[in-house]
Amino acid sequence: MTQVLANHGRGSAAEFSIDILIPVIEKDLLSLPFVIDMARENVVHPIAEIMVVAPDNDKIREVCNLKGCRFVNENSVLPITKNEIDYRTNEWDRSGWLFQQLLKLSGDAISSSDHYLVLDADTLLIRAHVFKDKEKTVFYCRRAKIPEYFKTYTRLLGVKATAPLSFVARYMLLEKSKLAEMKKAIEYKNNAVWYKAIIKSINKLRPVTFSEFETYGNFVYAKYHDQMIMEMP
Repeated sequence: MTQVLANHGRGSAAEFSIDILIPVIEKDLLSLPFVIDMARENVVHPIAEIMVVAPDNDKIREVCNLKGCRFVNENSVLPITKNEIDYRTNEWDRSGWLFQQLLKLSGDAISSSDHYLVLDADTLLIRAHVFKDKEKTVFYCRRAKIPEYFKTYTRLLGVKATAPLSFVARYMLLEKSKLAEMKKAIEYKNNAVWYKAIIKSINKLRPVTFSEFETYGNFVYAKYHDQMIMEMP
């Protein structure tokens, strides 16, 4: 379970409402109640709804009922399921890992807010987090970069990523209008629906080739870097 520190809240944050999307599988059941509780305690913004996206599982549904969250069957979000993704070799199977990233990028289909926070199911926020400071989105970043992510980004969008830091973190606030713009750009470049383009773009010989956060973060940086704040957690 990952504990995450961050800055304390800014004054404008309390006026900005968001949804939270937590993708979950059964192995996350032990951490999920704590992740939900700590998110409610330490996300400074008002939370409209917490959505738990998961396989149809009675135990996960029970946690959602107990914690007042909306359970979303993962097979109802996209036109495809995990079983239709072939991203495996004899040594490893990353089909579910890739499917979960596509689910994170599909929050615009199930969220009623203009922005939604994607939070990994093993991540505890143990201090106050701000994700919007006035008109700017706060992106929590790190220095280490994985080259394969940027190769996939170029295949998807036809340009190189230019952000000075990596956006790979355990949480990110997505703005639905910018996400829709990114999907349209991917579809235009690849002449395919965005999720099919992503699946086609990966290097199937490597187990780590695509990052939803790196892709979205660099897309926003390229077009709207004046609307971003990049912080190290």
